[in-house]
Amino acid sequence: MMSVVSSRDRPAPGQIAALMFSAWGDRIIAAVACIPFAASVAHEMRTFGPDPAWIITNANFILLVLAMLVRRPPVRVTPQPLFWLLAFIATYWLFIMGRFATRGVLLTPHWIIFALSCASFVVSVWARLSLGRSIGLVPADRGLVTRGAYRYMRHPIYTGIYFSYTALTLQNFSVANLAIFVTGAALFVIKSFVEENFLRQNSEYAAYMSAVPWRWLPGII
Repeated sequence: MMSVVSSRDRPAPGQIAALMFSAWGDRIIAAVACIPFAASVAHEMRTFGPDPAWIITNANFILLVLAMLVRRPPVRVTPQPLFWLLAFIATYWLFIMGRFATRGVLLTPHWIIFALSCASFVVSVWARLSLGRSIGLVPADRGLVTRGAYRYMRHPIYTGIYFSYTALTLQNFSVANLAIFVTGAALFVIKSFVEENFLRQNSEYAAYMSAVPWRWLPGII
């Protein structure tokens, strides 16, 4: 016999929004977001071994997700399902598609790849420390941050990710790997524009965009 749930017993949109904006709801979302990482990291370690470029790339994404466990609840968050989907795919792209990456051709000396990987990690950690508890996956207003790395570029976390993808491409070049890494980087480019279109509705962020014109590399782009 099929039971019927009364409309009174269904959570109202306002209740769902209240849960998302609550500290506990925000932490639950962050904890769930961490789950897919373990299996993917194990797969890459089995395939590529204890390789610095892969380890650092994994560390960047793990830091991104783990940092959400202590993040500040949002004042405003996008309700657009496509933006949530974009955020998920961009963040987990390497872990979804990384199992299809294979060992490829080494295009540059190992020291260049190692230097790019280290630069990636340094920029990522600097950006996360600068951002503090305002980090998130989907476009959300958690308070404007203009200190540290954000004094020079608007998306330094993504800069670190781009360095990682570049290192992986140079170390494991093939047409298939190139497609995986370029697509992963492109998703974060799109995510940058989506986030800015959402955040610029706040006049303070719009002023910040004018004061800091560089998205990813100071003085370049």
